[in-house]
Amino acid sequence: MVTAPSSPAANLPRVLIRADATPQMGTGHIMRCLALAQAWQEAGGSALAVCASLTSALEARLRVEGVAVSHLEAEAGSPQDATETAALARQAGAGSVILDGYGFSGEYQQAIVRSGLPLLAVDDYGHAGHYWAGLVLNQNLVAGEALYPSREPATHLLLGTEYALLRREFWPRCGMTRPAPATARRVLVTMGGADPGNATLKVIEALRLVGLRGVEGKVVVGGSNPHLEAIRQAALEAGIPNLSLVENTSDMPGLMAWADVAVSAAGTTCWELAFMRVPALLLVLAENQRPNAEELARLGAALNLGWHEDATPPSIAEALRDLLADAEARSSMAHAGAGLVDGQGAERVAVLIGQGAVRARAATLSDRDLLFAWANDPLTRQMSFRPQPIDWEEHVRWNERVLGDPGVLLMVGEAWEAGAWVPMGQVRIDGDGTVSLGLAPRLRGRRLAGPLLRTVVLAARARTPGRRLVAFIKPENAASRRVFEQVGFRLEGQVELLGQACGSFGYG
Repeated sequence: MVTAPSSPAANLPRVLIRADATPQMGTGHIMRCLALAQAWQEAGGSALAVCASLTSALEARLRVEGVAVSHLEAEAGSPQDATETAALARQAGAGSVILDGYGFSGEYQQAIVRSGLPLLAVDDYGHAGHYWAGLVLNQNLVAGEALYPSREPATHLLLGTEYALLRREFWPRCGMTRPAPATARRVLVTMGGADPGNATLKVIEALRLVGLRGVEGKVVVGGSNPHLEAIRQAALEAGIPNLSLVENTSDMPGLMAWADVAVSAAGTTCWELAFMRVPALLLVLAENQRPNAEELARLGAALNLGWHEDATPPSIAEALRDLLADAEARSSMAHAGAGLVDGQGAERVAVLIGQGAVRARAATLSDRDLLFAWANDPLTRQMSFRPQPIDWEEHVRWNERVLGDPGVLLMVGEAWEAGAWVPMGQVRIDGDGTVSLGLAPRLRGRRLAGPLLRTVVLAARARTPGRRLVAFIKPENAASRRVFEQVGFRLEGQVELLGQACGSFGYG
């Protein structure tokens, strides 16, 4: 079960998921986001999927899982798409946006982040150029920092199978064991939710060629597969007594538990098979699957049959026949796979999203009284370089000047509390890049300062790329120093400000 992120109540804000699925691109982006949505639901939140393209089968699945669905008219990945997505997030009361897809560029991320919405980008190979997202998730074995040389100092990378996103139906199977029969007979075939190249037909023919007595096969056909009728016909003509089709299933864990071995596409299903300790033969259906297939083979967790167009039914049959007969190889593969995926990746990511559920918006004149009260809090004044209380008339003049100055960014942070967004602090970035941060006194101790500062700093840099920021912090203000360093500010030296010694912390 997922443990709720640290918050005053289990009731968490909605997350907005921006992903697509078509027969051509497959269903992996949506399905792994579904796993994350389920983990968020378990923690007490809700999810909205926003899609420019979505197959009817997947839309039905999302709705059954309690995920609301909204359709975009904009071209996928376009500036209008980003604008509409940010607007929908605000309208839906979302606390964060999750992007998953290869059409979402650095510029797309930039548009979301500049609106003051925390962003998680789910990635596979560093396609986006510069990364503006606060969190970047790459669950692949070959994920490394080298894939993301251009990113914000505040961007936090979540790399590797520790963060593999498995859906809710897999969670009860944590720690399961499985015997390795001397001679295996049960074969699961799964080529993903779409299989546009129809590799499934090759594998059905390979099953016919295996020639072992008592072989059973279950062929999974996703609801987005455009070749369903051809696959049905091939299964009928294969002449295999114990061959069955399983269409649009929601019980992949049960099928994997049944299987002795699997023949699978080398996509996100690999992590499910590894978790379920199923020895697998992998076919590469897309170029982005190749590195994982090669690494899984190197680690002994699967056999890589290579590019699907190069594999032939006889070569697949030979590899399958050998694996079915080799209990030691199957046992070794199962053990290696189990060491890669523990099934808790979605929970880990949900906790990180929920830690200090915070978003930010531009300050308005209606915030004047609130900002005045925060500014005159005794602790705020004590840590300020001007400790004297602020006069109301002075505050009014300052507020009007700041709101009228396009070079100054003043944003009010909002925290999720008791089912609503409430003001919780402010961040100001002056024209010279000087950053100041203040929290509502009653919300101190909730670890909200870091998420708020990260959100506003990323928004400011997204509005003015490359802008250098600086914060001046008194030596005795250790708490503020920790917050700024967590977000990516680094001590550059000691200076004097208004006659007081302080540290100068730079960003960018």
